[in-house]
Order: sequence, then structure tokens, then C-alpha cells
Amino acid sequence: MGQAHTERGFTLVEVLVALAIIAVAMSAAVRVAGGMTQSNGLLRDRAIALLAAQNRLAELRLEGQLKAGVKTLDCDQGRLLLRCDQTLIAMAGGTLMRVNVRVSERERQGPPLARLETILGRPWVKPQ
Repeated sequence: MGQAHTERGFTLVEVLVALAIIAVAMSAAVRVAGGMTQSNGLLRDRAIALLAAQNRLAELRLEGQLKAGVKTLDCDQGRLLLRCDQTLIAMAGGTLMRVNVRVSERERQGPPLARLETILGRPWVKPQ
């Protein structure tokens, strides 16, 4: 007399739990993608700032007459508005110059995007 009902499928509660798990996983994936996009932009800006620092060092080499002191100048690269802070310090009796170039965004306060330090020889000064 009694027939067993063997219905297959998911209950409404099971479907809602599965949808909640999928929603949490998708929101985490969107967060990760946003973070990767933001860090990719920062890496691009740092690479461009390093190019600006290298350009400033090349300009100093070409100028020839290096004077000790601190100087701040604009060193924009495309859409990125940058500020180069250079410090020149005489070393070894004036025959060498220690050069430090820091590149930061002009509009923002914060740590520099790039730093470059080197020592340049001053061939026009004869050693004693």
C-alpha cells in the first residue's frame, strides 16, 4: 500500500546556503582583483619615477659643473607630475661628488617613489 517517494533534488535551504557561499567567494575575488590593479598602478608609477631619477643623473653628468648643495625641480614624466630632490655632497677633497636623487609625486605627501644614489667623479678638479 505505501509507496516510497524517492524524489531527488535540493531543498530551498541548501540552495540558499550554496548561493551565500558563492557570493562570499565572489566578493573576495573582486577585492583581490581591485588590490592587484592598484598595486600594478603603483609599480608602474615607481618604474616611471626611477626613469626620472636616471634622467636627472644623466643631466648632471652632462652639465659637468657640479656644485654641492640641495636642489628641487620638476621632473614630470608624461601624465605623472613628479618632483626631483637632489643632494650633492663633495667627497675626497672635492674630486668626487655623492649624488642622491629622490623622486616624489608633486601633489602628494608621502614616501618617495624612487631613490637613486651614486658617486660622480669631477675630472676638472686635479687631485692634490
